[in-house]
Formats: sequence, C-alpha cells, structure tokens
Amino acid sequence: MTMYMWLKLLAFGFAFLDTQVFVTGSNLSFSKHTKSLTIEIFCNNHFKYSNHNYNLTSSKKEAKFEGLSPNKNYSCISKVFYNGQSYTNDSRFIKTDFGSEYVTYIYIWKSPESGFTPSGFVLCHEPNSEKCATLDMNQSKYDLRNLKPFQKYSVSLYAFVHAKIQRNGNANQCEFQTQAGYPTEVQRLSVTHMGDNGLSVKCTQPKEINGPNNGSYHLEVKTGDSLMEKKDKKCEFYLHDLYYSTQYELKVYFNNGIRSGKPVIEFYSTSYNSKALIAFLAFLIVVTSIALLVVLYKIYDLHKKRSSNLDEAQELVERDDEKQLMNVEPIHADNLLETYKRKIADEGRLFLAEFQSIPRVFSKFSIKDARKPFNQNKNRYVDILPYDYNRVELSEINGDAGSNYINASYIDGFKEPRKYIAAQGPRDETVDDFWRMIWEQKATVIVMVTRCEEGNRNKCAEYWPSMEEGTRAFGDVIVKIYEHKKCPDYIIQKLSITNKKEKTTGREVTHIQFTSWPDHGVPEDPHLLLKLRRRVNAFSNFFSGPIVVHCSAGVGRTGTYIGIDAMLEGLEAEGKVDVYGYVVKLRRQRCLMVQVEAQYILIHQALVEYNQFGETEVNLSELHLCLHNMKKRDPPSEPSPLEAEFQRLPSYRSWRTQHIGNQEENKKKNRNSNVIPYDFNRVPLKHELEMSKESEPDSEESSDEESDSEETSRYINASFIMGYWKPEMMIATQGPLKETIGDFWQMIFQRKVKVIVMLTELNHGNQEICAQYWGEEKKTFGDLEVDLKDTTKHSTYTLRVFELRHSKRKEPRTVYQYQYTNWSMEQLPADPKDLISMIQSLKQKLSKKTSTDGNKYTKSVPILIHCRDGSQQTGIFCALLNLLESAETEEVVDVFQVVKSLRKSRPGMVSTFEQYQFLYDIIASTYPAQNGQVKKNNNQEDKVEFDNEVDKAKQDANCVHQAGAPDKTHQGSKEVEGAEPTSGTEGPEHSANGPASPALTQSS
Repeated sequence: MTMYMWLKLLAFGFAFLDTQVFVTGSNLSFSKHTKSLTIEIFCNNHFKYSNHNYNLTSSKKEAKFEGLSPNKNYSCISKVFYNGQSYTNDSRFIKTDFGSEYVTYIYIWKSPESGFTPSGFVLCHEPNSEKCATLDMNQSKYDLRNLKPFQKYSVSLYAFVHAKIQRNGNANQCEFQTQAGYPTEVQRLSVTHMGDNGLSVKCTQPKEINGPNNGSYHLEVKTGDSLMEKKDKKCEFYLHDLYYSTQYELKVYFNNGIRSGKPVIEFYSTSYNSKALIAFLAFLIVVTSIALLVVLYKIYDLHKKRSSNLDEAQELVERDDEKQLMNVEPIHADNLLETYKRKIADEGRLFLAEFQSIPRVFSKFSIKDARKPFNQNKNRYVDILPYDYNRVELSEINGDAGSNYINASYIDGFKEPRKYIAAQGPRDETVDDFWRMIWEQKATVIVMVTRCEEGNRNKCAEYWPSMEEGTRAFGDVIVKIYEHKKCPDYIIQKLSITNKKEKTTGREVTHIQFTSWPDHGVPEDPHLLLKLRRRVNAFSNFFSGPIVVHCSAGVGRTGTYIGIDAMLEGLEAEGKVDVYGYVVKLRRQRCLMVQVEAQYILIHQALVEYNQFGETEVNLSELHLCLHNMKKRDPPSEPSPLEAEFQRLPSYRSWRTQHIGNQEENKKKNRNSNVIPYDFNRVPLKHELEMSKESEPDSEESSDEESDSEETSRYINASFIMGYWKPEMMIATQGPLKETIGDFWQMIFQRKVKVIVMLTELNHGNQEICAQYWGEEKKTFGDLEVDLKDTTKHSTYTLRVFELRHSKRKEPRTVYQYQYTNWSMEQLPADPKDLISMIQSLKQKLSKKTSTDGNKYTKSVPILIHCRDGSQQTGIFCALLNLLESAETEEVVDVFQVVKSLRKSRPGMVSTFEQYQFLYDIIASTYPAQNGQVKKNNNQEDKVEFDNEVDKAKQDANCVHQAGAPDKTHQGSKEVEGAEPTSGTEGPEHSANGPASPALTQSS
C-alpha cells in the first residue's frame, strides 16, 4: 500500500483527513499579471512543492506527498511570492490519521506500439462485482481507490478504436494484493467474577481482521502503577490472585500479525475477601458466647453467694429500715382538723416528709415463693409481690408445688388479726385461683376498688358471670349471679358459690365494685369512700372470713381503703388515730401499701370528714323514727340534733373565685350581687359566630365541643349543679333580665336543655323578679327562633311547650317549661305533694339515657331550674331531685351531704334551717312507713336514672366511669394504678349557721 498526501490549494489554510492535507484560506485579490505568482509549501523542511505560473482560474491544484507515516504530527509552511516578494507566510501543525481501511493503487501503462493511436482505454478490476472505467486516449496512468486492505485484486486493460463500429484490443491482465491494515475492535467483551479476587475476560474476533488470519488477542491489566499483559490465540483470559476490593482497567485488542487494532476498555472491581469475613464473624460469635457464659456464671455465683448470706444482709437492711422511720405521735380526735391544717400547709410538706420516711419494702421479710419460676407469670407486676411469712396459701392440687400460690397477703385490722386480704386484681390466668381463695378463706365480701379497664389499660380481669350468662365455672368453684344493682359510685352484685368437690351447701358472696376512683389522682370528695365503707360493713358479719380487697396491684387503692376503715374503727374506739403507725404496719405486711402521698393524705381527709360531720345517711325504713328523735330538744334550751346538724354545714362562702361574674361589664347581668356563680363551674355561653361554625347534624348523642375558656365565652349568671347520676346534670340560673333573655335561650339551645323548671312568678308586688322570656307569637333571638306551641294549666303548675329553631340547623327542638305557681318568694311550698307531683310529671320528659362517659366534660344538660336569683327555691328543688333519686335507687337519703354539695356549687343554696328541715319532711311524707316497712311509690315509671341506666351487667362492670369534678387539684407521684396524689391547701370554712366548725375543703 502506498501512503501519500494530497495537497489541495483552495486558498491558504490547512486541514487533514486520513493522510491527506488540505489548504484553505481567505479570498485573495491579485492583479491580472498572474505569471508573477509563486507558491511554495514545505512540510518538516522537505516534501517541497513549488508552482510557478499559477493559473488563478483553475479550480484547484494538487500536490502529492508520498511516504508519510500514519498518526504522526507534521509542521507545514506555505509561502506565496509575487514578483519575487513574499506576500504571505503561514504555518500549521498537521497530524495524519491512523490510515484508512480503504487504500489506493496507481496503475501505469504505455500506449500500444502498433503505430496507430487508440481512441481510448477500458480498465476493469475485481473481485466482487466487475468495475470498469473508460479512459482518455492520452491517459497512461489510473489510480485505483477505496480498495480493502490485505485483499487480492485482478486488473485488466484493453484499448479500443472507433471505426464503423468499436473494435477492442486484447486485454492485458495482472494481479496484486493490498497491504495489511488495522483490525477493527474486538466484539462482545464480557468480564465476570471468578471468586472474590479472580476475573474471567472473554470476547469474539473483530468484524474486520484486515491482515493475516494467524493473529493474537492481547489483554492489558492495569491498576495504579502496576501493568500486566497477556496474549493468546483465543480471546479467553483468566486472571487469578488479584487484589481484593480493587478496581482494574482492562484493555483488550487484536493484532493481525502486522498491526494492532483499537483497544476496548472496561473497568472492573474485585470483591472483598468473604472467606476472611466469615472467619472473623465466626471468631466473634465464639468470643461473644464465651463472654456471655462467663457473665451468666458470675450472675449465678453472685446470686448463690447472696442467698447464702441472706440472713446477715436482712439484719443489716432491717436496721436501716427501722432507722429511717419517724416518731409521729397519734392524733386525738379534738386535734384532728388542726393537725391536718398544719400538715397540709406549705404544699403538704409535713405529709410528704412522713410519707417518704416509710420504707417501700421492708427487706427483712423474704420474698422467695413469689419469685419462683412457676409463680412469676401469676404476678401482675414484677415488683409488687407478697412476703413469704403472711402470703395467702392455697391448698395444693395433685402435688403441684406452684398450685398453692396467689398474689395476696393477710392484713391486720385495728386490733383484729387478719381482718383483710389484700390481693392483686385477678389476671385471666389466675381467676380460678382467686375463686379458690374465696372458697377456702370463707370470704363473703369482695371489695373491688378499680374498673376492669381504665385509660385503655387492663386493670383487672372480669372474674364474675354477667346477668345474661347467669352461672360460670371457675375450676371447681361454680359462681352464680342473681342480683345486680347499680348506683352512681358503686355496683353491688349478689353471688352464690359452690364447690364441685365438696358436698357442703353454697355460700353467699357480696361483690362491691367502687367505680368513682378517677384514672389519675384520688377521689376529690372523701365522703365517697366513707359511703363505700358503710355499704361494705352492712354486708360483713362476725362469722365471715376476711374481707377481700383488691384494685389492680393490690397496694395503692387497696391500702387506702383498708387504712380508712381501720383508722375509723380506732377513732371510734379510742378517740385517736395513728395513721403513720398503721401505714408502717401495712407496709410490713405488704409492700407499697398506700402507694403515693395523695392516698396518705386522703386517709387523713376521710378521718377529718368523719370526725367533723359524722354519719348523716339515713335508711328510708328508719327515717321517720330518726327524724322524730332529731327534732327533739333535750334539754329544751339546747339545739335539737337536727339544728345541730344544720349548724355543722359549711357555708363555703367565697371558697372559690368569682372573677368573671364580678367583672364590670358583667355586673349588670346579675339580679343579686350576693349570688355570683363560681368560675370553676359557671356555664359558658358561646358567641353567635361560633354557633354558625357548628356542624349541621344535631343528634341527641352529639355534644358541643367548643372551648369553654373564659376568653372565648360570654357570661350568664348560671352554674352547673351536680346531679345524682353524674356531674352537670342540672343548670341553676337566675330569672332572666330583659337584656339577657336572648342569652337565656341561647344557653338552653347550646346545652340541649329539655325541661325548664320555673319556680317564681314574673313579679312580686311592684318588683319584677323574672322577665317574661316567652310570648304568644314567635320571638327571634339572633339565629334562634322561639315559638310557643301549647299551654296547659294544672292546679299548681303550668306546662308550656316551646319549639326552638336555629337558622343553621334543620331539625327543631322541643323544650318543656314547668312553672310552679304555688311557691311564694322567701317561703316554702304551700303543698309539698303538688311539688312532688310536678317532679314526677317532668321526669317523663327527660331522656331515659344520656352519655355514659362520666369522665367527659359533658355539654348536654337535660334540666334547667331557675327562680329569682337561682339559689333560694332553686337550691331546694335541686336537693329534692337528688334525694328522690337516692331514695328510689338505694333506699337511703343523706340530706346533709346533698346540701353540702349544693353549697359548694352555688352561693345561697339551702341557706335557712326551715329549708333544710323541709327537705327531711318532704322525703318522709313521700315515703311513709307502715309496720316498719317503707311504702314506696308503685308508679315505677316515675323513677328516672339521669345517666347510667343499667343496660347490661357486663358493660356495667367494665365500662363504668367516675363522676369527677371538672377542676383539678395538686398532683404528685404516680402509682401502679395510675393514681396521682391530690392535696388541698385551702383553709377551712366556718359555718354561718352556728358555732365555728371548720369544714374540710380543697383548693382549686
């Protein structure tokens, strides 16, 4: 193959294609004397090309430089002379290409020697298809172009003349082979792993070899400065023992024996050393296992040593336990209130010091049985376990050592050994054991001081059958339920139990579940626990076994109830109490009894409540005789017991703040400046704007979820009043002023009031005591339309039916108004029976079922009561409603506690002795006694349970919520049952009805 360069003179500049050099440039303007133009071109100071007499009309001239090397740089200079003077001098660096796979051959010949001139020549060459070219008669040379490297070609040439026909001469033939070229790239290069540090490299031959077929494949392996080369006839290379996790550059190309093709480059990385990693992990596992075995052995050895030295350690701890106890003197009854006030001061600092000095666990008492492996799953909490010395032992079953264990402890009462059993709430796995304990211990009363679930947490298994179920077997003990009675604060169930394996007769068991303990803290009113104690003691007798008391863990609430019961016995027997000493005794018999400070304070509060006010609850069957004795004066100069009881009532005057009602802009909304609602239980009134944002549905179950904060609500002189079945059952309010009639109706609509009780006339003499808030025609108050639909007059009251429509609601509401007309201001009802008759009638208008969620701050209030100021007649009516419900449900009444609760809710409630005595008298006349039995009203539909109506016994047991007040008190540390301590710091109130007799209260 001949390598050459064509030089094309188009102007004066250079470019290249393969091994051809082109000269291009800008247009030049010359004179017409072109013969004076000389051009010279030099490349690397040789290959000179000189041209004189350059014809500017020619399209191009070519200069061929032969012998140039491919892929090499050349320095070329072009010079132009005109009339012997240099016109331009330009230089360029030009690099030839690798060369083309297509090559050019020059074919040269001579004309025939026959003595005549041919008309032309025909030159043909092959293989592939024959290609021929007709040449001029003067041409003696022809270039064959675009031939393939290393290829054999055959060329023929003949002359022809044109006569009458074209006559061809004999052809002259020759054969030649082009020189070898560069192979193309290898194809289908693939690189695969061979283990972690090996690679396999394979490819197929190039598309064009362009040379001999005995070539070889070459592989260059490079990483960093390291280079490795391999050569093989086949494109199969296997690389071993490479570096781990290293990237390599792989170049593969083909050499046809003469020239090497362009390499194909790949980058590939080896893997990490998996064998070394596996070995390391195996080594790590072995070392870790050995270390774990060593730690377990050390733990075992330490436990063994501690067990062997247990007696010595216990003696040491015992001295520490006893050393930290304080010397707290018993409290005499006369000093009980003052001592409480002194200790509760300064955020209960003295109470806290006493409580924290009592060891949580007395370590001198061993706890081995509870920690045995087969007993551990019987404990609800891992850190609340019975001591070995006084745990309740069950009889063994079939020699099973673990069958005699239950998480329960004997507890001494006040000078009565083993009066109680304190137990954890049964788990599903221990229910059978619990009933076996009841049977074997001959227990007849179970006090449950928790709900089955509180705050979505399971506190105790439901270990009794429902009323629908009737009977259920728990192991060998058969439990049958035959009575279920639900009250606001507790549920009483009568059960009968028998044992399959014993022929003895069955035994009656009373189950009392206290449902008013809040999820957090303690009951706000200690009177509730005194009431529970009365119910429990009514069912226990001298021949019964221990009273079984349990909550969830069997220490916090359980210890609190036992502490109250035992200390009240001590107060009654000796006139003094040693609460601190008894709680220490409880802790010596079961760890963590009385678990938090608030429970410790609650015991003192219950004792103060009992010591101040005594027992004021009366059974209906004993009411008449009791009332007769209470009215006697002995001696005549002294107050009667009934008067003395009234004088003990606290006034609770200004015991809570009244800021909102006393604000300047709200003073004009009050009829009586002495009757201002307390801030904590006032009825907030939403603005019209908030009402317009309410959703359209208005079902009975829905409740308004608006903010009741002081900043976002309007003021109206009205208070929520505690009902018998739940808090905020009633609203007590003043008679509307003319300017507050709209607010009055808005309150009725927002709180979903169903019944209005009006206990006053519109005027008293010339004085307006209540604005007429209705009319014969429709009246509109903002978005609310009030329409009087019907009026029915009875002998002592008038019944009006109103329809309320709100512009933002579809469905109207019906509201009933009962106006009692036989009750003059500042006097008592002329005929109490007429008042009772009206109450029985209005109860039918109240919903039989309202929200059962006592924890929720309910916005729906079914009954509203008003008189002139919302206190005088209203207080008597509210008390009467609660007393009638208590009489119907529990057959007991407690006028003192009902009035005491009302006085805490609103100023001026039941303020005179005449009103107080009237409540006793009207209840006695409503339930007359015949032959020692109470004659109850047979009209059962008159009895309405305002909230927690009995639906299903199972639901009652598990889904009962306490009726807590909306205000919060001081909180302390948490207990297992979720309790948080509560203590009050407010000073006691002095009675306004008689001698100074402080009352126990709690601050807001």
